[in-house]
Amino acid sequence: MGSGQMGSGIAHVAAAAGADVVLVDSAPEILSRARESIARNLDREVAKGRRTAAERDVALSRISETTDFSRFSAADLVIEAVTENEGIKRDVLRRVDEVLPAGSVLASNTSSISITKLAAATSRPERFIGMHFMNPVPVMALVEVIRGIATSDETAEAVRSFAVKMGKTPIFCEDFPGFVANRVLMPMINEAIFALHEGVAEKEAIDGIMKLGMNHPMGPLTLADFIGLDTCLSILRVLHDGLGDPKYRPCPLLVKMVDAGWLGKKAGRGFYEYAAR
Repeated sequence: MGSGQMGSGIAHVAAAAGADVVLVDSAPEILSRARESIARNLDREVAKGRRTAAERDVALSRISETTDFSRFSAADLVIEAVTENEGIKRDVLRRVDEVLPAGSVLASNTSSISITKLAAATSRPERFIGMHFMNPVPVMALVEVIRGIATSDETAEAVRSFAVKMGKTPIFCEDFPGFVANRVLMPMINEAIFALHEGVAEKEAIDGIMKLGMNHPMGPLTLADFIGLDTCLSILRVLHDGLGDPKYRPCPLLVKMVDAGWLGKKAGRGFYEYAAR
């Protein structure tokens, strides 16, 4: 559910692993862009020798797109991957829950929001779980798996097994704000933004120091652009509200950039500018 950067990536790896995938979103043009993105990424894998052209074609044939929620009535597993907003997620999850078979599993790709709170919007808290994929999904190995207070052992094992089938490494953590990945990552990104905001160094210098000094593949400001500055801000607000610690206070520069619509790579402008595809 949701065919943006994360949803299309999850559909890509699930189909490549042999699953039949129904990709659901609110408008046909959004779904069309998602299919084009999946096709480009599969073509890239063929060019790099990671799969054959025939395997690419089979994977694409396993993905269908629709705006109709009722298509979930035959699903074994639905992974919600809509925008990182609790209200929107709860509404979508409630609608999916109404058509999903009683024995099926409902998972959220949320990167920070309480799994227990999201599960409460459904009739299946024992069959609800967090599956936090990393971006870009086809490249990154980790799936952070988060059990809510009511998640059953059967659900946890089913999701662990499917993550492995997708070629991912599932690692479990507890249901706390930001889980592990973003509880550690977002304060680093936020501090890099504060360093820029306070004039400690230029953006290129901040990214260069972290890349060369810490051996990171990309600097924190570039990474924020790739994640989406709106997503970074949402996660920091979840951390700040949920843990009550001022160290998670979002940098005013981040807030201002999101207010301006400078959301990073997906918007063409964030800390850096990006050419439209």
